Amino acid sequence: MWVFSEADDNIRYVNKDEEKLIEEEEEVERNGELLFCGGTSWDTLTNYGHPDNTYGNLISPTRLTPLIGVNIRDVAAGCASSHCVALDVEGRVYTWGKNKRGQLGHGDMINRDRPTIVSGLSGHKIIKAGAGRAHTVVVTNDGKSFAFGWNKHGQCGTGSARTEFQQSPVSSQVSEVTNVVCGGDFTVWLSSVEGSSILTAGLPQYGQLGHGTDNEYNTKSSAVNLAYEAQPHPKAIAAFAGKKIVKVACGTNHTVAVDSEGVVYTWGYGAYGRLGHREPKDEWTPRVVALFQKKNVLPPNAIVAAGAHNCAVTAGGGQLYMWGKLKVTGEDCMYPKPLLTLSGWNIRCMDSGATHNFVGAEKSCISWGGSQYGELGYGPEGPKSATNPKKVDVLEGMHVMSVACGSYYSLVVVDRTNVGDKLDQLDVYEGKPFEEGTADAKAKSPGPKKGGAETPSNKRKKSKDLSESAEPKAISPAPKKGGSDDDENGHVEERKRVGGKQGRGNGAKSPAAGKASGRGRGRPPSAEKKSTQPRGGGSGGKR
Repeated sequence: MWVFSEADDNIRYVNKDEEKLIEEEEEVERNGELLFCGGTSWDTLTNYGHPDNTYGNLISPTRLTPLIGVNIRDVAAGCASSHCVALDVEGRVYTWGKNKRGQLGHGDMINRDRPTIVSGLSGHKIIKAGAGRAHTVVVTNDGKSFAFGWNKHGQCGTGSARTEFQQSPVSSQVSEVTNVVCGGDFTVWLSSVEGSSILTAGLPQYGQLGHGTDNEYNTKSSAVNLAYEAQPHPKAIAAFAGKKIVKVACGTNHTVAVDSEGVVYTWGYGAYGRLGHREPKDEWTPRVVALFQKKNVLPPNAIVAAGAHNCAVTAGGGQLYMWGKLKVTGEDCMYPKPLLTLSGWNIRCMDSGATHNFVGAEKSCISWGGSQYGELGYGPEGPKSATNPKKVDVLEGMHVMSVACGSYYSLVVVDRTNVGDKLDQLDVYEGKPFEEGTADAKAKSPGPKKGGAETPSNKRKKSKDLSESAEPKAISPAPKKGGSDDDENGHVEERKRVGGKQGRGNGAKSPAAGKASGRGRGRPPSAEKKSTQPRGGGSGGKR
């Protein structure tokens, strides 16, 4: 029989046989120790697997001096992010890492090596957090949500994209929030409001918001440059009006969700089969993953995760299924397949980064994928990468409570109970004090300008924001939509139309031409391109 369990003001479905285990986990929660491995040269982490140098790489799970002895309950990072978020049991928020868009929430744009409490949230108890490419969103124990960082596409959910950089926490326009996750430049909230259990805001470019459109338009009536309207108002996904979404995870530009009946849905960017529909096509509205329905729905305690190029869930018996681009080389996995090497493991938590994966199991921690920055935690004698799951030896015997993968780093929370001797043997990282380099950072940080925060480059334009019609609007420039990850991650500066409306799925093939990694386009037949100039003018700008 399934019963409700109320813990930390969040309602969960649990099996009555598991109530004792959950009570034990809640007790353990008060003894969480955070460990870090991977790159700490924050400004170079998103060079997509090509580190400029190895300075600052922590290749073994390492304790962070400011958090030693602090009881951490949860951590957040994103597969496109270069910053970290940690929550302690008292509801305080710690952030550190890259801060060029104010994503740390400290009122400035200065990077931090050391975890620092977000003072602007001191009056609230934070229970959930999500980290995007350059923004952070948190949830309080009374159902409110706050955000900070890059807001060019409206991803902070404030109702306006007029202020591009939110350097301190601001309120998001959502209520009765129970959870939040972030994609690269968009945000997904779960809410207890009936009929609005899932809401999204931010960049709509690949349909990742789930509203049936990418909000694309021409920057000028005769121009070839395309852009995407910012979506700053959190909006409930209409396709789920009669359903209750209970779990969600985001990749850079795609989303995976599970409803209260255990049915799995995906939508957004479809390259490499990351949506699990046996075709590399974008989906602008939620689509059921065929394998996980009817008699094969997910159990209430299932784990859901997403990386830059993949999705993962645990099904009946705890079996882990994954799909998408699972290895740097080799063919893509176009539909969910069981990861048999982890069959029989009691998987408690999982996350995926840009190219790596981390799993917390009973008394073991397992990782695999790329590790150019040491993000797998294998240490100086370990392999530089792992095609198959491999134990992180120094964590063997430790109870893993939570994991989070950033672009090229990993966060692991372990129970320090009875493993004090093992923890004492781990490396300790002090990090550069905040004062060091402050002057240089201030000199490089953009200063304020009349009418709002100045962008890092005077060539950068704002997204079109329909909520601010009185002010001239600029655009969200559009990268090309080919099959490459450079396109997805914003490396392509601008996009030109090369054919008719239907030509979007017929562009250049991916490097693996002829394989399943190509991609099509899921534009509904009725969707029409907007060819009018955005209100207030504005010309195309480079991303």
